[in-house]
Amino acid sequence: MVLAGSLGVPVNAPRVPLAGERVRHPGARRHLVVAVAAERLGAWRREDAPACDRRSFLRGVLLGSGSISFGRSGPHVEFVLRTADAAETLQGLLALMGVRGLRTARRGHHVVYLKGQDEIVALLGLVGANRGVLELETQRVGRDVRARLNRLLNAEGANLARTVHAADRQLRAIDRLERDGTLPRLAASLREAAGQRRRMPDADLDTLAVGLGVSRSAMNHRLRRLIELAGDGED
Repeated sequence: MVLAGSLGVPVNAPRVPLAGERVRHPGARRHLVVAVAAERLGAWRREDAPACDRRSFLRGVLLGSGSISFGRSGPHVEFVLRTADAAETLQGLLALMGVRGLRTARRGHHVVYLKGQDEIVALLGLVGANRGVLELETQRVGRDVRARLNRLLNAEGANLARTVHAADRQLRAIDRLERDGTLPRLAASLREAAGQRRRMPDADLDTLAVGLGVSRSAMNHRLRRLIELAGDGED
């Protein structure tokens, strides 16, 4: 208000209620209206304006007609403007500064919007909203970490399920071979593999192999051979 007055710009300030005066709507918003004559501003072309002026213009448009929201698909920024010319001007300025803005119409207004985290971070950086950039990047890192953790947990769960299923088949095969008297007549390597599996029913293939001092491939071959000899045809 002081700045507008020093520049000779008329200001329509909201009236402050007097002490003890009854206020009809105590929670209502009050607006400071500054009337700026377009002819006093002079001609302004985005192509000729210095970078600092273009950034200031973008900052003003963002504060006056922009909004940012967060949804499941990520952040979304849009500018709601009255005319198609204003929307085209803003879109052109964004493009000039390396930010891709899209346009649409909604309920009689013209909307320029940004989709994608990179575009929004670029815009916030241009207008000096460094804290907003930091918050967005923090959210992005958090989402990436959670997504990677979920993938790792899912993969680990799938591996564990396969290990349990394979171990169950192998133990059933070993029991069958023992019941029909075949197990004692097998080669020493197969008997060792059967004994190792019984001692470590929950272990994975690598752990079993290390326990016997053989390769993973050799351990896998021996266990498969036990299943074959037991007549377990399950895939």
